[in-house]
Amino acid sequence: MALQGWRFFGVSATIIIYIGGVLFLSMNNIPGSHPKRTRIERFAEFSSFHSPRFPMPSRKMTIRWCRDLKYLNRELPNYTDYKAGDYYTALPSDASANLQLQGIAPSPMLTALASFPGSGNTWLRYLLQQATGILTGSIYKDYGLLKTGFPAENVCNSSVLLVKTHEWGAKAWAPFSKAILLVRDPEKAIIAEFNRQSGGHIGFASPDRYKRTKGKYWQQFVSNKLKGWELMNLSWARNFTGSIKVVFYDDLVQHTERELRRILEFLEYPVNEQLLRCALVRKEGIFRRKKRLLSFDPYTDAMRAELLARRRIVYGVLGRHD
Repeated sequence: MALQGWRFFGVSATIIIYIGGVLFLSMNNIPGSHPKRTRIERFAEFSSFHSPRFPMPSRKMTIRWCRDLKYLNRELPNYTDYKAGDYYTALPSDASANLQLQGIAPSPMLTALASFPGSGNTWLRYLLQQATGILTGSIYKDYGLLKTGFPAENVCNSSVLLVKTHEWGAKAWAPFSKAILLVRDPEKAIIAEFNRQSGGHIGFASPDRYKRTKGKYWQQFVSNKLKGWELMNLSWARNFTGSIKVVFYDDLVQHTERELRRILEFLEYPVNEQLLRCALVRKEGIFRRKKRLLSFDPYTDAMRAELLARRRIVYGVLGRHD
């Protein structure tokens, strides 16, 4: 009898454990019992890019600011109160006529930080935020930057020190009275943009991407971006009617203090020597891509000849002949 009792107890315990396990698994697999993971668009300039595999500055890679960041001016004229996305989609082809009809004029305090993608725009914004403690804006809304040091992403009015843009043409410069044109050698800018589209702000394109479709993809990318590099820089340099200052990326790297002082003078913003020293100590930040040497030259002889020709044209117009 005792043996049968133990057997009955063992069987009963096994059944109870089995039923409990089934119920537990069932409850954890009920649709809606877990919050869904939302997919955040990390790069607003490329709406199709969602992959979390590419590196972005993480929460651990926090920025140490020289002082708490703040807005420049919160009491704004009505004509600066617009969102970049709405403004650019609503503006008709005749931008100047439209601005006159609406009684809108360029803000006397709104400065563009214009550059071709891959030219160091984010790094210069970082340096200026460190050197002034004032937020910089953008016509884009890059969620990666929004969360890692640029809370004024998508702010396009005089509350910020300046506004990032990669656009050109009448619509692009209509809101601005001044502009800083940041120019980088097209050879390096195009590779930087290729890396960014493939690997995020601080990542890299894999070597295989250069050889995609037997190299035709990379060849077409270089051709398209080189034309865009030339058009963007010449458009701002020749046609923008406001005050403009040209800053070369190489000069910013080699003579950071000198260039920052000149930029702040152009912006008519007083230099705070303590903040400037702090900015120079922390100038690397987390948004400059580390150098990586490829085991092959991605540019063919024909590509390099075209790069050199376009570079000479643009640099000649900008007054640089080295």
